[in-house]
Amino acid sequence: MDQQTDVPPTPAERRHSPSEVVIRSAEIDDIAAIAALADPTAPGLTPGQIRGQINSYAEGQLVAVFEGHVVGYAPSFILPEALALAGQPWAAITGDGHAARHDPQGDWLYAMEMLIAPATSRLRLSQRLEAARRRLCRSLGLKGIALAVPLTGYARRHKQYPDPAAYLAAVVNQALRDPMATPLLRAGFEAQHLLRAYRPEDRESAGHAALLLWRNPQDEPAARRRLPAQRMPATARVTTVQMQMREVESPHDFYRAIETFVDAAADYGSDFIVFPELFTLTMLTSEKRKLPPDEAIDWLSAITDDFVETLRRCATHYKINIIGGSHPTRDASGKVRNIAYVALRDGRVHTQEKLHPTPDERSCWAVEGGNTIDAIETDCGPIGVMICYDSEFPELARRLVDQGARMLFVPYCTDTRHGHLRVTLCCQARAIENQAYVVTSGNVGILPDVENMDLQYAQSAIFTPCDMPFARDGIAAETSENVEMVAMADLDLSTLTWARAQGAVRNLRDRRFDLYRTTWTEAE
Repeated sequence: MDQQTDVPPTPAERRHSPSEVVIRSAEIDDIAAIAALADPTAPGLTPGQIRGQINSYAEGQLVAVFEGHVVGYAPSFILPEALALAGQPWAAITGDGHAARHDPQGDWLYAMEMLIAPATSRLRLSQRLEAARRRLCRSLGLKGIALAVPLTGYARRHKQYPDPAAYLAAVVNQALRDPMATPLLRAGFEAQHLLRAYRPEDRESAGHAALLLWRNPQDEPAARRRLPAQRMPATARVTTVQMQMREVESPHDFYRAIETFVDAAADYGSDFIVFPELFTLTMLTSEKRKLPPDEAIDWLSAITDDFVETLRRCATHYKINIIGGSHPTRDASGKVRNIAYVALRDGRVHTQEKLHPTPDERSCWAVEGGNTIDAIETDCGPIGVMICYDSEFPELARRLVDQGARMLFVPYCTDTRHGHLRVTLCCQARAIENQAYVVTSGNVGILPDVENMDLQYAQSAIFTPCDMPFARDGIAAETSENVEMVAMADLDLSTLTWARAQGAVRNLRDRRFDLYRTTWTEAE
C-alpha cells in the first residue's frame, strides 16, 4: 500500500493543516488507537476483533494518520461473489467482526463501516479512505467493493416509512437524505438490496442496512492477483518438552536444565519450544522441606523475576520463542495466578494467565482465574496459549483463532491417565474444529515433598487437523508415555489456509453465525 494522500487538500486545508494525512495498512500497534475511535453509544469494534481483522488480511485494514495519530479506520477483506452479495447479517458475513471469512481467492472487496475521529471533517477522512479502498480494489483486479452501510436515518423516520425497503427506495430516488448512504450513492455506489436485521443492536438504523456496490471499471479477471492469506513464514518448527520432575539443589540447577533443552531445540532449528504447566514447582525441592501451600506460593513469587529473565535471556541468545510452561505467582493484589510467560526471540515477554483453575488448584493453592486471553504476535504469526484445563473450553481456542492464531500451545500437568486423556482429546478436538495446530507439553515422574505434585502422567504431542494434507492420525509427532524426551515437527501454515478454503470440511467458514455466537467481555 503506498503512503500518498488520496485526495489533494484544498488551499484552505493547507493553510490550517501543516501535516499531511497518511493512509497506510493497519498494524498491531494501532489496535488501541483504532478501538478508541468507536462511538461509545453505537456498536463498535473490540480490540480482539481489530486484531483478528489485521491478522486475517492486514492490507485490507486501512488507517488514516494525521500528525502521528490514528484518526480514521476502514476495515475490509476479500470474499467470493456468492458470499459477498448474499446479504447475510453482520455477524455472519464478517465472522463476528474478525474478518475470519477472508478468502484471498475471492472476487469482491467487502468493506465494513469506517471509524472516524470526531472534529476531523476538514480532513475529509472518509473520502480519503474510500479512495484508498478503490485503489486497493483496482490493484487486485477485483470486481468491486461491496459495502453494507447502516441506514442511520431510518429510526427517526420509521413511522413515515414502516417498511425499511420503502425508506431505502426514497433515499435512492433522492427524496430523502440518509447520513451514511446518500454520500456513498453520490460517490458512485449503487444500491443492491436491503439488509434487514443486518445489525440489530444498532439503534439509529433499527438494525437495517443497505448493500451498496462500487463496480471496478478496470475489472479484468485474467489479471486478477491471487494473494497469500497472511504475511508469515510458510512453515514453523516446534519442539515440545516432556520434562521429568526431579529434585534440584538450587534454582540454578533448574535454569540450567531449561537452557539445555532450549539449546538442543535451537540446534535443530526450532522456532518454538514449549515446557509443561507448573514445571517451576521443581525448584521447591531445593528448600529441603515440604513447604505449606501459602509459603510455597510466596517462595515461587519471590523468584519470578529471575525465572522470567532466564527465559528472556535464553530466547534472545538462542534465537527461539519460548512458551515457559506456567508459574504460580501472587500478584500485587494478593491473588494467586497460574501464569504462562512467553519469551520471544526479539526480547519481548508476554503473559497469559490460566482462566479456569481446576477444583484442585483452587482448594490447594487458592489459584484464581485470569480474565483475558488474546493471541500473541510472533515472528511466525500470531499464536495462542491455553494452560491445561483451559483447553477443555472450546470458546477460548475459537477466540484465539479468530484473532489469527494458527498454532495453539497447551502446557499441562496431570497426575492420572484420565486427566491426561481429558486434555489430549480436547486438544485434538480444538485442532479439528479450528483447523489449527495444537501443541501439548506435560510433566512426568514423581516429585517428593512438594504439596499436590506427587505423581505426573503425560504423553505430549503435536496435533493437526484431520484432513488429507496432514498426518494420517492427526498427530504430527508425540512422545512416549511417562519418559523425559522431546518431540519435534515442521508445521506447514499454508496448508491450514488450503484446508479452511478447500478441505473436506471447513469448520471455520461453515459456522452458523445466524444461530449462535460468543460475546466476550473485553478488558479495559
